[in-house]
Amino acid sequence: MPNFYSPEDIIRPEILALSAYHVPPATGMIKLDAMENPYPLPSALRDEIAQLTLNAPVNRYPDASAATLKTTLRQALGIADDMDILLGNGSDEIIQIIAMAVAKPGAVLMSAEPAFVMFRMIATFANIKYAGVPLRKDFSLDLDVMLAAIAQHRPAVIFLAYPNNPTGNLFDPAAIESILQATSGIVVVDEAYHAFADASFIDKLSQYPNLLLMRTLSKSGLAGLRLGLLIGRSAWLKQLEKVRLPYNIGIMTQLIAEKVLHHTTVLSQQAEAIKSERTKMNTFLGTMRGVEVYPSDANFILFRVNAASQIFQALKQHNILIKNLDGSHPLLENCLRVTVGTPDENSQFCAALRTILSETV
Repeated sequence: MPNFYSPEDIIRPEILALSAYHVPPATGMIKLDAMENPYPLPSALRDEIAQLTLNAPVNRYPDASAATLKTTLRQALGIADDMDILLGNGSDEIIQIIAMAVAKPGAVLMSAEPAFVMFRMIATFANIKYAGVPLRKDFSLDLDVMLAAIAQHRPAVIFLAYPNNPTGNLFDPAAIESILQATSGIVVVDEAYHAFADASFIDKLSQYPNLLLMRTLSKSGLAGLRLGLLIGRSAWLKQLEKVRLPYNIGIMTQLIAEKVLHHTTVLSQQAEAIKSERTKMNTFLGTMRGVEVYPSDANFILFRVNAASQIFQALKQHNILIKNLDGSHPLLENCLRVTVGTPDENSQFCAALRTILSETV
């Protein structure tokens, strides 16, 4: 009988060193940790979706090209006819597709940090070198440092979230254009939170041949569908399509997304409600002694407070789950991130935080 390998014998050491992405249990909690839209779809629209899916041929594979969904997305999002669309099972899959495609020996994937954690994690998965370039203390892009890092590393791809996650701010668009002009590689602008930002690089796609734009429907109210998209020139997307696994967009995702995208007014109204609540929460946090709150163009707010981990645990005792970022990056020391929820959820969060801070600050 052979001596069987152990995982340590055959799995790459950098994978062994990782921890699996942790999703905390949230049963019975007010869930304000994952940047989800807190509002369900209207009941009439849910009824339409239920009828639509009754006869869905789930015994068959879905349309591999998702052609109808792409057409609907093009119309709903105003995507130019000369740009192609690649669909992913969430934006995470698109990041992985890009990283795998460019992972030549010695290639570098770059981002400005703190950033979406999956940029770094997927670089490790794909066995491509990662270069994280620090933001300024106010979380703005340090253009001189970025340009120096580009000259040093000559990255194959740069990921920039716009607005940034987990900080919530929009980077200076002129700085992003300077990066586009300075690098020979591709620049992927991740607009996951576009619905709350009133800013986009979609009109710059025709100007910069190395620009790709990433979007998702997760933050707009369809997180359960796991649908992300990449927009860009066909020269890039035709190559990236070779890495996309077949049938990656399930039939239910295609049917439901198509239906909801014909009711974009619903999504935009919900986004406006979230933005209104964001303003109220930002104002509240700004009045709290011992709290430093950062401006946000997303559906969440980053704030800094003494003993953040203690505050995080105390909020859990009030059945409120937010995101503890303390320890995740040096610039995020004592930082917490709260998703904007419904008015009632936000009121409960604010009341609990006020009580906790009155006892600890």
